Amino acid sequence: MFFNLAWRNSKRSRNENLIYFLTMVTAVAAFYIVLSLGAQDVIRFLSSLESDAVERLLTNLLPTVYVCALLFVFFLVVFANKYQLECRSRELGLYLMFGMTKTRLFTQIMTEGLITSLVALLGGLICGGFLSEVISLATARLVGHGVIAHQSSFSLSAVFFTILGFLIIQCVALFILCGKLFKKEVHQLLYGEMGKKQHTGSTHGSLLSLVIGTAVLLVAYWVVIEHFMTGGGVMLLVAVLLGIVGTILFIRGIARLLSIVAASNKRKATNGLYVFTLRQLHENVVYKYISISVASILMMLTIMFIANGSATIMSHGNELTRTSAVYDFTVMGEEQNVEQYLSDDQMRVYVANLNRMETGNMKRPASGEMKSFVDWSVLRKEIVQNLPEGVIDPATQEAASYEFGSHQPAALNLLGFIDTGSVSPYMLPVSSYNRLLEAAGEKQINLENDEAVFYLNPDFLEDEQEDTVALLDRIAENAQTSGNALISIDKKSVTLVPSVPMKGLTADENVKIVTALIVSDEIYHNYVDPDTCSVYWNFCIPNEIVEANGLMLSVMEARDLLKPSGLYYESYLDNFGRQLFYLISGSYMTLYMGFMLLIIACALLALQFLTQMQSTKSRYLTLSILGARREQIKRSIYKQVLWYFLLPLMLACISGTVGLYAMQQHLYSDSTRIGQSYPLLIIMAFTVVLIMAIYGVAVARTATREIGKINYKPNS
Repeated sequence: MFFNLAWRNSKRSRNENLIYFLTMVTAVAAFYIVLSLGAQDVIRFLSSLESDAVERLLTNLLPTVYVCALLFVFFLVVFANKYQLECRSRELGLYLMFGMTKTRLFTQIMTEGLITSLVALLGGLICGGFLSEVISLATARLVGHGVIAHQSSFSLSAVFFTILGFLIIQCVALFILCGKLFKKEVHQLLYGEMGKKQHTGSTHGSLLSLVIGTAVLLVAYWVVIEHFMTGGGVMLLVAVLLGIVGTILFIRGIARLLSIVAASNKRKATNGLYVFTLRQLHENVVYKYISISVASILMMLTIMFIANGSATIMSHGNELTRTSAVYDFTVMGEEQNVEQYLSDDQMRVYVANLNRMETGNMKRPASGEMKSFVDWSVLRKEIVQNLPEGVIDPATQEAASYEFGSHQPAALNLLGFIDTGSVSPYMLPVSSYNRLLEAAGEKQINLENDEAVFYLNPDFLEDEQEDTVALLDRIAENAQTSGNALISIDKKSVTLVPSVPMKGLTADENVKIVTALIVSDEIYHNYVDPDTCSVYWNFCIPNEIVEANGLMLSVMEARDLLKPSGLYYESYLDNFGRQLFYLISGSYMTLYMGFMLLIIACALLALQFLTQMQSTKSRYLTLSILGARREQIKRSIYKQVLWYFLLPLMLACISGTVGLYAMQQHLYSDSTRIGQSYPLLIIMAFTVVLIMAIYGVAVARTATREIGKINYKPNS
């Protein structure tokens, strides 16, 4: 009997209070997703490449995120259960009046909570498992480029800790709320507490609050934009505190405008429930302005987290492409040992397109004047002529400084590469580069002793590569057509050869050769400084092995063979894994926290609106007696819900935009980072709107269902 009653009550609660049950399921899914991170494809892939970094991520950062999520969800569960128990106040009072002891009633409430928790756990684990699988697969496809093989991300440990964490916070929340509930007298549970007189404040006081709140917000915006990092972040803390105070005052003051609008618009005063809707919304905002302000701040953080996470994905995603990378491995060491080890019977099956690449700096002339030994003046003059109007050659400034990026004109980028790399330029023999082009399937080049290629390493150019290389090729083509030499070495004219494909020199991105002169082998040996020479042995995994085993497994097998050699080596996947780790640690957690805060904000608004509605639903009976139709009341509730969600969202959008602008100015070196993430941001924005719409519809339906329980006066 006891269990049957608890089961029926829990089933009725789930059916009648969708917000409550939806919040529980969301909390469970959120727990599982963050705890199952270690079982996802990308993390398993990274564990084989960046094991130490991944271990720190899973043992340090992940528990911190879990504890934060636990605290957030705890308050969420408290709000949800508080609303649930308030809705059942009369029912619980009847139980006590009919003789049920408080101990037995507490046991029943805990049993009902346990049943609901188990159902929510089942639904949440199914949703969380599905979403985790989708995230794992989508992330692998987004950044894996066919490298990462998909495996199931189901995690028993994540299931265990999800169940444990959720049941603990559910039990603690119910224990606290039941303690407060049982302090009330039976008549208070049956008939509710006497409504306390709530003051909405004077018009002048509310308008003053609005003005002060707006001024404080503007000051906070100015501080965060102009003094983002002043005082080691102290001013940023000041801006945050001012923003919180300004948001609370602004929300408190703007509610009065609703009342003024309702009183001043005589034309619509008798149109439907126009005045009633605004009055209700005004009271909802005034009485719950702290909660609405908190929700607005959480929404602002959601906007910033999601935008930052999306920008990180897109910026690092570009770095993970392999458009310019050719080799899978770079090996360094004693030449005889390297050559002997790579030609071993066991190792050579993994070696294709072996290239001994030697490079070094140009030797200094006897006079010691490197600037006069290599003359770049003609090339610089041509580039300066291509500077946009109003852009000044940095070399003409007293303190020349260069900033690289796609936001800079191509000519300015090219000048920076020349001026920073011309003091002692790297040299590369054309034979080595031709072997590189052969491995990439590109046409080889022939260079005479009076010809050279100005090489720009695409591994370090990123987004500015295309325009910068195009400008260099155009200048070189024009000079070649007119028979002019753009540079000279040891007073001998050298013609620059255009339209040569730019490929990464090695698989090791630690080799920081940004620019170089590709010259004939004879010129290279005549002018290279032997003390600066470095030799890199590069090779690819044969295509037939990659096609049979996949790139990841093939590279792993080759790495296992190279480990006992004692040679220094670096693989393409090592660089890939390093960048991918930055992507995961920099974006996954911020996106997770962003959506977590959004769920909390939506649930907070929903539960606060429904709680306030419970105390005023007698007004809807009065409306019915006065002749209001059901459809009018329904539309009034829908409008209240819409604006109750839009008010904090609009302020959050303004504050979030300012925060993103400040981050763009002070934290991102590349101003196009946000611009690159627009496609993903659109998807994320659609997801945010969808989540808010789901909560809004659920709130509206729950509210209309509660109002529908009132005995309306029949209307014709």
